[in-house]
Amino acid sequence: MQEETKVIRIIGRLASVMSVLMYVSYIPQIISNLHGNYGDPIQPLVAGVNCTTWVIYGYFKADRDWPIIMANIPGVFLGFYTFYTALH
Repeated sequence: MQEETKVIRIIGRLASVMSVLMYVSYIPQIISNLHGNYGDPIQPLVAGVNCTTWVIYGYFKADRDWPIIMANIPGVFLGFYTFYTALH
């Protein structure tokens, strides 16, 4: 049982890192948007809303779920900022 818990913890950390990297990957689109090469605003808007709901969920659980909160905070800011910069 102890080994299973360790594996799950490692998978959770890996998933959190991958989530942050997924939202950091919006930065090149933000730069393109700012240079006039606008991308589609729908996907980052949906990502921003999705991340907001995950942050709210993690924060208001009986035992706050900090990995979920921290993994989704970049998506809130970068998703909405990408959406904003994609509007022309």
